Formats: sequence, structure tokens, C-alpha cells
Amino acid sequence: MTLIIVAILIISYLLISTEHLTNVNKAAVAMFAGTVGWVLYICYGTDFVMREHQGDYVDFLNGAVATSSAVKQYIAQNIFLIYVGRAAEIVLFLLATMTIVEILNNNGCFDFLTPLVRHSKSRRLIWSVSAVTFLISANLDNLTTTVLMLMACHNLVSDKKSRFILGSTVVISANAGGAMTVIGDPAGVYLWNMNAITATNFSMSLLVPCLVAWAIPVFLLSRMLPERVNISWRPMPYRGDDTNLNVWQRALMLFVGIGGLWFIPTFHNITKLSPFLGALCVLAVLWIVNEIFNHKLYNVVQMTGKRIPRVLQYDIIQMMLFVTGMMLAVGVVSETGVTRWLAGICDTYIHNVWIMGAIAGVISSVLDNFATALSFFSLYPVNETPDLANTYSSLFATNGCYWKVVAYCTALTGNILAVGSMSGIAMLKMERMPVMWYLKKIGPKALLGWAAGLLVMILLAPLFS
Repeated sequence: MTLIIVAILIISYLLISTEHLTNVNKAAVAMFAGTVGWVLYICYGTDFVMREHQGDYVDFLNGAVATSSAVKQYIAQNIFLIYVGRAAEIVLFLLATMTIVEILNNNGCFDFLTPLVRHSKSRRLIWSVSAVTFLISANLDNLTTTVLMLMACHNLVSDKKSRFILGSTVVISANAGGAMTVIGDPAGVYLWNMNAITATNFSMSLLVPCLVAWAIPVFLLSRMLPERVNISWRPMPYRGDDTNLNVWQRALMLFVGIGGLWFIPTFHNITKLSPFLGALCVLAVLWIVNEIFNHKLYNVVQMTGKRIPRVLQYDIIQMMLFVTGMMLAVGVVSETGVTRWLAGICDTYIHNVWIMGAIAGVISSVLDNFATALSFFSLYPVNETPDLANTYSSLFATNGCYWKVVAYCTALTGNILAVGSMSGIAMLKMERMPVMWYLKKIGPKALLGWAAGLLVMILLAPLFS
């Protein structure tokens, strides 16, 4: 049964990595792997529990007879719910932050983006687009940032080739900026929830490597554009009644939303509660401000769109279901003991976190970056290595080098082949860009940026260990 569960996960990885060829939605694949895996696990629950949780199971029985119903109840309460809780923490955090972004977008708080990056000189255009994307992605999630910036680019540039290059720049910048913070990428959110990292140490460790991995490809891409680009000025799409808010109201809502996201790490450090609770608190405050500013519109039909933010879009639901499915699928494989066996092989034959990170990066370039990162994170429990005094073992403690290396490599190698990240897939769909064009024109530049950033990370690692 262990082999069957592992085979399901491997087949799921193959389907996820070939989504652009098979057109089978990877969120559906992840959910199938997660649900079927746990059903198969509980069918052979006694064998798995007695091998992995014998002592806890005996305590749970407390002298009662070990029956099939008892072992299923133990699995449901003491094993399965743990993984459901971990997945729920991330999904609720993503739901809250994306709802915040949707409220801000509905009220025109991001209207400044298009005028900010409107330049006819190609190099000023590409650097302004990439810099704004990088900064926004560090504070929001990379998928939402990619969609926002691609919409802004659509209002500026009509030439197909120039838009391909700008779109590629947006993906590279969004993934680099998102990898730099704990709230910019689902992998960072996962590590933060697992107490594998702290927000400040993580950002300081990845700041320079991510800047290098971002700047080198953008510089090379800027040389692919002509000296000047034809800029068109299109009116912003009609969003309902958001134009009734004046500038100071939009600025205040932007301050509450983005400032609240910045406060979440402090909230977590003070209360030690899960970060998603802080995100929900920020969402509640912003929503109240939204209601106050739009109170005169209660009798307007368009107000329905204001009071219920349009966050439940297809891409957002897809990402949340994908994260949930992958966490359940990797979790059930971990409970079979396979990940511990695989970690032992890595310790014996590799025994180097930098090589592990490079391997994760290679896999992430064709497989989804979150799925790859989650698989490598599951190999080692946080702070549960046998000897933390040992130099190698300490790499897996809180703020250990292993977590940062894998997070960096999986996020940045997703730029080499656009299908390796959700933001890249969103760009391919929105721009109708051929995968092979991206691989030939953009892939080598992204690879060079990732390698240079990794080298910088190796050199700076002693400062943040």
C-alpha cells in the first residue's frame, strides 16, 4: 500500500508538470492525490499506525481493545486533522490576503500603477515595470501581483513581442520579490507557519540573492527591446462605482491594507498565534473602512460588488485547492515513513544542503515550485534532528540554511520554464505565449540570474546562520 500511495503522488507530479500539454488542471490532480491517498492510508491504518505511532496509539486506547473503528478514529483525530490544520492555516492566510487585494483593487487603490510605469523609452519602461512588480510582490502574493501588472501592461503596450518581454519581466520580478518575504509566496507562508523561519531573518537572508536573481535577467531582457516602445493610453476598465472614492480615501485604504500586511509578522511575534489570524484581523478592519467609505452607495445596485469582494475567482480558488491537495498528498506519504527513509538516503549520499537546493531547483523548473518545495520541506522535521550541536543538523533548526536554500531555489528556478510557477502559468494564459518561445528567449537569462543569486547566497550564508 505504501508503494501505491507513493506511485499516486509520483503520477500526480508527472501530470502537474505536464499540465500545459495534457490540459488537466493541476489543482484537480492535487486534490485527487490528497483525498485518495488518505482513503488508501486509512484502509491499512493499523499497519501504518503501529509502525509510526505505536506508543501514542497505545496511550489513545488506554486499555481498550484495538478495533478497526478505534484505529480509524485515532487516525482521524490525531493524524489527519494535523495535516488539515496545516493546510487550513495557509489557505486561510491566502484567502485573507487575496481578499484584501481584491477590496483595494475594487476601490481603485492600484490605479496609480499604470501612470507610474508609463514610459516610451523601453529601458525606463521595463525597469519601472519590474521594480514596481518586485516591490508589490514582496508585500502581496506573486500570483496576484502578476495579474495586476499584466493588466497594467496591457493598457500600455499593444505590440505582441514587446508585451511578451514585459510579461516575462513581470513573472521574474514577481517570483523574485515574493521569494524574499514570508508573505510573498505560499512556500514562505508554509515555513513561517511551521516555525522553520522567522520573518526578519528570512527576508534579510534572501534580500541580496533575490535582488541579484532579479536584476540580471531584467538587464538582459531590457536589451531585447527597441530603443522606444509605442505606448497607448487606454482608459481603465469600468469596475462599477469605485471612482466615487477620492484620492485620500483610496490612499487611506491602501495604507490600511498594505500597512496591515506589514504588521502581521509583528502580530505573530507578540501573540504566537498563527499568521492567518492576523491577516483576518487586517481584512476585518479594511472591510469596515470599505463599508464606511461606501455607505452612501447602499441603495445602488453596484454596491453588491463592493460588499462582497470578488476574490472567489477561478485562479484564486484553483491555487487554494492546489495548496490543500498538495499538503494532504505529501502529508499522507510522510505518514507512511517514506520521507524519513528518503531523508536518510540524502544524508548518506548527498549530505549537502546546497546540492539539495540545486536538485530542488532542477525539479521545480518543470514541476510546480510549491509542490517541489513542500516535498523537500517534508523530508526533515523542524528542530527535531538528533543533534542540533552538530553543524549539519543545525541546518534544519529554526532559521536553518536548508529552509532558505530550498525556498530560494524552488521559487527562482520556476522562472526558467514558465510552467514551474503559478504566476508563469497565468502569464502564459493571459499573453497566449508559446512555452518554447519562453524557454529559448527567457529561460537562459533566468537560469543565469538564479545561479548568480545562489552563489551570493552561499557567500553570505555565514552572516545569517
